[in-house]
Amino acid sequence: MAVELGDAVKWRLWPPSDGTRATLVERMATNLASVSFFSQKYGRIEASEADKHAKRIEEAAFVAAQKEADNGVEGIGTGIVQFYAKHASHLMLQTLRSKKPSVKQNEEVAAISEGKEEDIAETKGVFDISGGTRAFLSKEKAEELFAPLLHAESTFTDICLSNWSFGIKAAEVAAHALEAKKENFVNVNLSDIVAGQPEADALQVMEIFSSALEGSNLQSLNLSDNALGEKGVRAFSALLKSQSSLKALYFMNNGISEEAAHAIRELLPSAENLRVLHFHNNMSGDPGAIELSHIVRQAPNLEDFQFSSTRVGTEGGIALAEALRSSKSLIRIDLRDNMFGPEPGLALARTLKLHTNLVEVSLSYLGLTDEGALAIIKALADSALQLHILELSGNDITAAIAPALAAYIRSLLQLKILNLSENELRDKGTVTVSQALLQEHENLEELDLSENKITRIGALAAAQAVANKVGFKSLNLNSNFISEAGIEAVQEVLSNGIAGVGVLGFMDENEEEEDLEDEEQDIEEEEGSNGGDEAESTGLSDLEISK
Repeated sequence: MAVELGDAVKWRLWPPSDGTRATLVERMATNLASVSFFSQKYGRIEASEADKHAKRIEEAAFVAAQKEADNGVEGIGTGIVQFYAKHASHLMLQTLRSKKPSVKQNEEVAAISEGKEEDIAETKGVFDISGGTRAFLSKEKAEELFAPLLHAESTFTDICLSNWSFGIKAAEVAAHALEAKKENFVNVNLSDIVAGQPEADALQVMEIFSSALEGSNLQSLNLSDNALGEKGVRAFSALLKSQSSLKALYFMNNGISEEAAHAIRELLPSAENLRVLHFHNNMSGDPGAIELSHIVRQAPNLEDFQFSSTRVGTEGGIALAEALRSSKSLIRIDLRDNMFGPEPGLALARTLKLHTNLVEVSLSYLGLTDEGALAIIKALADSALQLHILELSGNDITAAIAPALAAYIRSLLQLKILNLSENELRDKGTVTVSQALLQEHENLEELDLSENKITRIGALAAAQAVANKVGFKSLNLNSNFISEAGIEAVQEVLSNGIAGVGVLGFMDENEEEEDLEDEEQDIEEEEGSNGGDEAESTGLSDLEISK
């Protein structure tokens, strides 16, 4: 996992500017949180944690590099900057290996930055040229970069060529090296390799790589960020047709239309071994989703499924939900930002009952409404009790289903992230959910209740729910109806607790409280009638959920 600062930065004298350091932190945070063959081998760091780790790593690398500069290494020029980038790369890899560094491990990172331990060895088996700013790759530069791959003793298994725009001549150089060693390859990342190339050249480059890797026995293949469309998918025909043992397949930001989805279905010989299948930010729509649902049906071992931001509506949503019944092994499902509506929500609920190993469920911005969301909550309550992440933002959820949601939340003792933003919970629903989080739930790290028409009543309930949780990190109450006095009250609750006021996010988009005296009275009356516990009722008796 190389970290480079780009040619322009490499020639800047030490120390780097604040902007350069911030750019490196941002790039490292993205890499730490991204799905890649590194995350498959060592585990992926959650996005909420990645920025913190990236800042720590950058600071440690900067301190180490500054000591080298103080010793007069290479006139405090390019050598120091390269040392700084290389050291950051090493610390990133160590962080991924440890997944969640303990205090002891953090001390070890600090020790390395102070030169108390030997430098970490280069990662064996990984050939990664993806660092730095995206640039056009010339034939001459390609010959330099790919020389290590041609060494007789090289045994690289993981190949990452992302972030270089390959010209035809450079692709031919790369292909020569890849073809000579392809029997060793296990994980290949060809994402973002033709940026800015004319279509004809881009397709030819893809065909060159496809031919070079044809017949390799890969476990992971990433073709993301190449604006493939149907032509691009078919340019990789030779490679795709030869892969019958893939465990992970990535097509993200590819412009996958119905025709392109059909091409993938046609070319991929088998999905039997697939564990990871990711499609994000494509234009598949319902027809494309239906095409790809056939692949999902043939993947009984699927564990990690992402089909987000793909313009899928009711018909495609139902097709995907039903296809997922072929597998009972899901650990992570991400269907965010589609146009499902309630009906696919009901179909998905019937499917989720089958998956008892779920750890992460991201179903935001699907238009589920109370009907679809309640069905899903009830299904998860029957099956997914080990959940770490639950995201249901932007689904027009109201206080009516808050009791059922609260009852489920009470059973989720491992819950780390709960995102219910951009709904209609108001104070009544927020109080109900917050009461469910008040006791236990010591693993909770993030709670997002922004844009829920909450006043000081709901805000205080949320603050009280998280104030004394040791590991809690982020409470988002922005874009509600909380007055300045209400914000001060929330800050006081948090400052008096273990979490501290620092966990409270920005509150700059709150408006003055609405006149919600009737709602306040309803909350008090309902708490009295239920003995202070609303979890016994679904609060949605007028809705019938399909079985």
